[in-house]
Amino acid sequence: MSSPEDPDHPGEPGDEPGPTEWRTGPAPVGVGPWPGGPAAWPDDPRYDPELLAGGDRRNVVDRYRYWRRAAIVADLDRRRHPFHVAIENLHHDANIGTIVRTANAFAAAAVHVVGRRRWNRRGAMVTDRYQHVHHHPDVAALLSWARGEDLAVVAVDNAPGARPLEHATLPRRCVLLFGQEGVGLTPEAAAGADTVLSIAQFGSTRSINAGVAAGIAMHAWVRAHADLDGAW
Repeated sequence: MSSPEDPDHPGEPGDEPGPTEWRTGPAPVGVGPWPGGPAAWPDDPRYDPELLAGGDRRNVVDRYRYWRRAAIVADLDRRRHPFHVAIENLHHDANIGTIVRTANAFAAAAVHVVGRRRWNRRGAMVTDRYQHVHHHPDVAALLSWARGEDLAVVAVDNAPGARPLEHATLPRRCVLLFGQEGVGLTPEAAAGADTVLSIAQFGSTRSINAGVAAGIAMHAWVRAHADLDGAW
């Protein structure tokens, strides 16, 4: 398994300006410079002098305004939940960015991209700077890693024989595994999972969007295991 490059180093993936930092429009998001100038700046190493001086337009909650990126990641690491999210990336799936953003919102331990290394970061809304994202060359490598970490592998797909997610209790320590959009889980992923769960549907479509399905499953984990007093 390999981790993505460190986004704190300029010019590497994840360092380019994101949608919340383009500042196009009359009311940019975030906050301006710290009131009172340098004399009023907090004496705290978590704060970034450039952000204090110029303002913070990043896609972060108010708790992390003006914080250095490394300080935000360190604080999130104390709060992360013991579930992971994995998605097969056979054809440069555009849903991965959405899954990373949702995993960040629910404080998942990490997102795992299985197959192709490259993925479309636009949907992540720069949250990949703060969310651990790992790569595995194939399903076998992911399953081997999960076994080594003593993590149950829970695949989610509306396939014959799948049990309803609505009737299941997700393991506290687990990997939620999703297939490629449109294709679904590969046979290797379905066979290697400890269980396969489905999401109840009632309309005419064959399946829901992979990013939406991942969000539903993550929230099911939150409902079962998270301390809601720790939510923002």
